[in-house]
Amino acid sequence: MVDSVIPRVYTGTKQPSPEERELYGVQPYYPSEELIEAVNLTIFLQKRPLLLKGEPGCGKTRLAEAVARELGLPYEAWYIKSTTRAKDECYTYDAVGRLHDAQLAQFDSEQRSKVKNIGEYIKLGSLGRAFQNEQRTVLLIDEIDKADIDFPNDLLQELDERRFTIQETGEEIKAKQPPIIFITSNDEKDLPDAFLRRCLFHYIEFPSESDLVKILNAHFPDSSSAAIDGAVSSFHKLRQQMEKDSSRTGKKVSTSELIDWFTILRQYPEDELLAKLNGKLPFAGMLLKSWRSYRNYLSTPGEEKK
Repeated sequence: MVDSVIPRVYTGTKQPSPEERELYGVQPYYPSEELIEAVNLTIFLQKRPLLLKGEPGCGKTRLAEAVARELGLPYEAWYIKSTTRAKDECYTYDAVGRLHDAQLAQFDSEQRSKVKNIGEYIKLGSLGRAFQNEQRTVLLIDEIDKADIDFPNDLLQELDERRFTIQETGEEIKAKQPPIIFITSNDEKDLPDAFLRRCLFHYIEFPSESDLVKILNAHFPDSSSAAIDGAVSSFHKLRQQMEKDSSRTGKKVSTSELIDWFTILRQYPEDELLAKLNGKLPFAGMLLKSWRSYRNYLSTPGEEKK
């Protein structure tokens, strides 16, 4: 048996080294026990992708890369746009390039040979490369709800049977190893029932206050506990306020925004940083991304009025 078909176990405990963080910008990732369990079920079942939902900035996209890094597996990412077609990441056929070469072929025998070989103009996409890899590959399909409503259904055969056909050549591409597939959605639109039936599902909950402290400590190990605790406390109060006011406030602040915000705060000496946190939130534009959110924050009792 090929080693790569043996199910591996994801623990969520292997974090990037200081060198990886410094040289490649790899950031630590701390999954919950429930999320680790969902990942391992996906690895074990092999034919069921894991559909991830949760607030923007909660870590849905970064999970796949964290799993690939810990397990030492190849990684492919497919970032969905509104114009994306399911075929795009199976393969692409450069018909225009072939036509251009055909026009030049009358003067070049080597070019004529190339034009006759249609395979020269076929390029596998991320899904095709994941199928062709001798190792199990971690594949991220990011923000699937951005695509046309029919897009998820166009992937059913690939998800079920792990194969597709290149129409121009008739060649069938079968998965040499079943990829570990993570699919993210921000719930911008409902996904078809037939597609949902083929997925495992996990909702990533927003981290608790203690988890936020852990996250900041991992990202900024040289920062003092007082600075981190103060920033997390202020952030957590803002988020609670936004949750109470959810009817008037749209997007709530996210973990990624907390990290960006603290990146700015930590440029100040600790005593100055803590003083800033005692009043109105400093650099509120790092956290509040709409006028409505900013206005509601300012109008809350105990905050400065504008």
